[in-house]
Amino acid sequence: MTLYGDDSSIAALATPPGRGALAVVRTSGKDAIDRLASCVSAPRKLKTAPGNTIVYGWILGKNRSRIDETVISVYRAPKSYTGEDAADISCHGGYAVVHAVMETLHNAGFRDALPGEFTFRAFMNNKIDLTRAESVMEIVSAQTGRAHTSAVRRLSGDLEAEIRAIKEKLVQVLAGAELFLDYSEDEYMETNANEHAGSLPDQALAREVRAALQHLADSFHIEKLYQEGARAVIAGRPNAGKSSLFNRLVKEDRAIVTETPGTTRDWLEARIAVEGIPVRLADTAGIRDSGDAVEKIGVERSLELITCADVILYIVDGTTGLTAEDTQFLHSGAFHGAPLIMVWNKADCAREMPENHAGMVRVSAKTGEGIATLCARIAETLVADHDAHDERVGVASTRQKTLIDKALACTADALALADAGQALDIIAPSLREAVNCLGEITGEVSTADILDVMFGSFCVGK
Repeated sequence: MTLYGDDSSIAALATPPGRGALAVVRTSGKDAIDRLASCVSAPRKLKTAPGNTIVYGWILGKNRSRIDETVISVYRAPKSYTGEDAADISCHGGYAVVHAVMETLHNAGFRDALPGEFTFRAFMNNKIDLTRAESVMEIVSAQTGRAHTSAVRRLSGDLEAEIRAIKEKLVQVLAGAELFLDYSEDEYMETNANEHAGSLPDQALAREVRAALQHLADSFHIEKLYQEGARAVIAGRPNAGKSSLFNRLVKEDRAIVTETPGTTRDWLEARIAVEGIPVRLADTAGIRDSGDAVEKIGVERSLELITCADVILYIVDGTTGLTAEDTQFLHSGAFHGAPLIMVWNKADCAREMPENHAGMVRVSAKTGEGIATLCARIAETLVADHDAHDERVGVASTRQKTLIDKALACTADALALADAGQALDIIAPSLREAVNCLGEITGEVSTADILDVMFGSFCVGK
């Protein structure tokens, strides 16, 4: 079984498989360029090519038969993504071409790259830290511009710099504590140690570290929201305009719209972006008591979907106003505490909203009136108390969040022990554990098992 960490020459398709104009096959390894040279029509030219240059030539198969006309981007160690000699082959994108190129590389001694192995090698060769390694897949998976921007900041090293700055302060606090412990036998230092009993020499700095860690921990919710998105469910009575609003937000006619109540029998879902947040928007069957067996099943499914919603858009028909059925449902507890946005629909032909309905968003699914206001309300509700406009970098992976929580807990424990008057030799281990947690985030402290699991979730070719 091939494991991460060997020095074999590796190759993988880096573009989606299928029919396309171009495909990119990546290679890397200490002898990758020499091995690749044996597969091209101009081996000497490729072997002597300096880094960051392009070589034109044919990929050759068995008996030196031509497979495809290509250009090869050459990278020389250590100035490459992986830190090794590497080459990217740009060929035509058909299945047969890519298969033949990969087969030729296998015959030349390349093995298939493991998921994320190129990025793993970049980490092992000190080209990037673990926060930047994780951001690679965040960029690949980004669904909106906001998610992409945040991932780029982490790839650029902003999070790494933030973690290292916090760690440096924490190390300073730990060093101050251990200084008194190491020299406790000295009469002068012993006197000073007694003076500092029950406090940290740099207690104010430790509180600053705790505040910075708390900010990073709090940033996880908003970063995951922009990465993974949320589910918004449109609910309401039949013929309130739910499907029309769904089509307006999706910007295409996905749901069937008629004047006949009960047209929607099952829920329908589409992906949209709301102020940079990926949202899975669901249109549901109108909620009412029905003798129709099929419609009844649709209502039951709608109620089930509502229970797992991150936000619910409850649509009120503005031409009839809030009815007894609406009120009964709103007080039924079916929402299970999910955030609720009341939407007064059909504003183009509806009567004015009563003053006691001022919290509703007035829209017209037909004309688009109020849709921008509704989108702003959805984003505001999903973000809740978290500051979406904070310019500081945040954490986006569960691994990072877990370690930050541990470091935060250890720092808080150290401060609590200091406030309780405990000795420095009891406080120092908590600080030391916090420092180690921050080292794990960037990869300064790591284990093979952690790395295998983390990079194993990457796509092949990265």
